[in-house]
Parts: sequence; C-alpha cells; structure tokens
Amino acid sequence: MLKHVDSLKKETVFERFGGKGELQITHFLEGDEFNGKGRLFAKNVLLPGASLGLHQHNGDFETYVILSGEGQLNDNGELKAVKPGDVVITNNGEKHSLENTGSGNLEFLALVIFN
Repeated sequence: MLKHVDSLKKETVFERFGGKGELQITHFLEGDEFNGKGRLFAKNVLLPGASLGLHQHNGDFETYVILSGEGQLNDNGELKAVKPGDVVITNNGEKHSLENTGSGNLEFLALVIFN
C-alpha cells in the first residue's frame, strides 16, 4: 500500500492537553490501520511558543523522535532540553509535556502503542 502525502489526514489543534498555541498533525495511520495495536503515528509540528500540556499515559506508551527545532520536555516533573535526533519515551503511567522554546518550528514524530 502507498499513501501519497496529499492523501494524509491533516489537522490543527489548539491548546492540546491544556498547552499553548497551535499543533499541526499529519497522520500516517488511522483507525483500523493500527490493527488494534495503537492509536497514533504522526508527524507533529509545534509553532514557536506552542506546547503540549502535561498529560499521563494509561494503557499505552508514546515515543517522540525530534526531527527539527528545539524544545523543553517535562519528563515526569524533570525538565530536559530536546534537539533533533533525540528520542523521548513515555511509558505507561508516566507523564510528559513538550514546549517549543526555539524561534522555528519544533517537528517530531509521535507513535502511541497500546500495552
């Protein structure tokens, strides 16, 4: 199967999980394409100053791969800088948030898999 970029579902979300500003999402997989094993595989873009609010994962885990930009991760209460190439793993029961602290877009892949 091939999905051309212009056929991918795109959406813009504001103040995701109580965060600030705009998040742009391009979904690579949707619904039944996960075969019951996950719920998100997407490229995400946080505009400058935007953030994903602190949220907890229950029954799943999430991985981010930072593609470009710079940001600050809240990893279970510990603040850490992120840059391109970094991988963030948030396990079941853990909390995280992410803020774009740079002057350009913060782009990252996100994958949520069920436990």
